[in-house]
Amino acid sequence: MTLTEPDVNANGQQPQLSLGTAAARNLATTTKSEPQMQGITSRWLLKLLPWVEAKGGAYRVNRRLSYAVGDGRVTFTTTGSEVRVIPQELCELSLLRSYDDVEVLSALADRFVQQEFQPGDVIVERGRPADQICLIAHGKVNKIGLGKYGDESVLETLVDGDHFTYKAILESDDFWEYTVKAITPVTLLTLSQASFEELVSQSDSLRAHVEDFRNSPELQSNEYGEAAIELAAGHEGESDLPGTYVDYETSPREYELSVAQTVLRVHSRVADLYNHPMDQTEQQLRLTIEALRERQEHEMVNNRDFGLLHNADLGMRIPTRSGPPTPGDMDELLSLVWKEPAFFLAHPRSIAAFGRECTRAGIYPDTIDVGGHRLPAWRGVPIFPCNKLGISETRTSSILLMRTGEDSQGVIGLHQTGLPDEYEPGLSVRFMNISEKAIINYLVSAYYSAAVLVPDALGILENVEIGREG
Repeated sequence: MTLTEPDVNANGQQPQLSLGTAAARNLATTTKSEPQMQGITSRWLLKLLPWVEAKGGAYRVNRRLSYAVGDGRVTFTTTGSEVRVIPQELCELSLLRSYDDVEVLSALADRFVQQEFQPGDVIVERGRPADQICLIAHGKVNKIGLGKYGDESVLETLVDGDHFTYKAILESDDFWEYTVKAITPVTLLTLSQASFEELVSQSDSLRAHVEDFRNSPELQSNEYGEAAIELAAGHEGESDLPGTYVDYETSPREYELSVAQTVLRVHSRVADLYNHPMDQTEQQLRLTIEALRERQEHEMVNNRDFGLLHNADLGMRIPTRSGPPTPGDMDELLSLVWKEPAFFLAHPRSIAAFGRECTRAGIYPDTIDVGGHRLPAWRGVPIFPCNKLGISETRTSSILLMRTGEDSQGVIGLHQTGLPDEYEPGLSVRFMNISEKAIINYLVSAYYSAAVLVPDALGILENVEIGREG
């Protein structure tokens, strides 16, 4: 028996012997996924914060009275390579707090002299005459003192906006008690004692302010700056006990609920006809809410009024010692938020940078199970990723550590439930109207805020370099 070749058509191709898949698909039911959205993240911050009802749209944080200590950071303006301190920002110094003569402050700002230092340069040296005040416009320096056994010890690391020391221009014949050395290129503004005293002699208001500052009694406070509560302990016999009371802040901070809103538009023809197998309005609403919640988390981290990055106390902010986040830096952050720390929050690239530093040091961080997710942890405290912690142009970011909950005097989220047309807690979807073009409009609103109940509930590791490779 002889096998023959199949017939070929005019194009030289073999004829199709069965139904093709392209034609078959016309009769098949296609399985579809819901619309996907790459911008959806885990939003750990919204999941982890305890949410507290803010009835009336506001939440007041009452605190024990604290005394201002003048440790704020100073802000500068830059024109080309010239740096100048903003005159009103000089009021962040204890010496000039509450001084409001802008003309004199401007004259004082003009007297600061700009200096540049390179890594390793000694800016001031222990034991030398202290006759100037120094403002760090840019860069990082170490304050170095002597340890108990005579060896050098880093007392503090200072960065942009920090300063040292107002006492140098108040006292005569005093000496630096520490050495200050540049770690990175540093731009410094200095004011000499002679220049300051010259301006004091020319301004009656400044002279009176300085005298009041010198003569003001030192207010008794605890290590947190809170007004002291007088107590007696360990006494014997019938000693007179001290009388005391707990004073409160007279102008407590109030957090008003913020809002993220949008108007969702769905054409009535789409809503009526194209709803199988999925409801078009429901899918439009689902993705809109996802985007709104992403924006909510971004605002709770970055908003200048209530965002966590801007509401951490200055005393709870520390820079990295060398740039990338090292185990030592994370331990330093834990030493700030040492009372019941709940979790770290960091950009995924910051977590990767920390992992590289651990590998370099031969250390392997723990992992912890959170709801079926394996997450890195440091000293038993989980590290959650959050892409809302931005990365600067110089490839730096921040790492947050917080204590949470009202009972722990920590960080809390604020919202209000029971809203009209509430779709999710704190989020409402309200029908607005149908336009003359048959477009249905829905107002989608999310109300939220965040509050730090006491300053030591939130710490930030700043200037975390993520661009260095091992």
